[in-house]
Amino acid sequence: MVSLWVLIMACILISQRLLELYIAENNYKWSVAAGAQEFGKEHYSLFFILHGCWFIGWIVESGIGKVAISELWYVWLSLFVIAQVVRYWCIGSLGKAWNTRILVIPGRKLISKGPYQYIKHPNYVAVAIELLVVPLLFGAAITAALATLCNAWLILGIRIPVEEKALSEGIIEKSSC
Repeated sequence: MVSLWVLIMACILISQRLLELYIAENNYKWSVAAGAQEFGKEHYSLFFILHGCWFIGWIVESGIGKVAISELWYVWLSLFVIAQVVRYWCIGSLGKAWNTRILVIPGRKLISKGPYQYIKHPNYVAVAIELLVVPLLFGAAITAALATLCNAWLILGIRIPVEEKALSEGIIEKSSC
């Protein structure tokens, strides 16, 4: 049986994802109107598959297991909160340039404020932490491991190389704006 805590977390994350997709869609329209080109369309759906399987995985795995919440809940929950702070710092720092898609407005300056002044892809780090710690919070270690491995392959092997190539072709210089 799935615990109340699992259901609460699932509702929080689903609400969060829907809000982010709404923001991304509005930013997509703005970016396209500003002349953006989209890159990586062919792999975009893989993220929906990964996240869908991840949701189902940790919910089912936590329901099968005998652990309602991990003994290390305070560690996993703290890391989850840190990941959310970083995620929304990224969204706020990029403003209308933030998206779940790879969109490049030719000639636009690369934003390097907020967490982007410290590391190149902080949003991917936040998502990677989330994919690991949410399942661990509820004792779903198999889902945590599989999702982390699949995400690493998608991000490091596909997404970042496509994004870096797109940015190098379309950005004129860095900006702190």
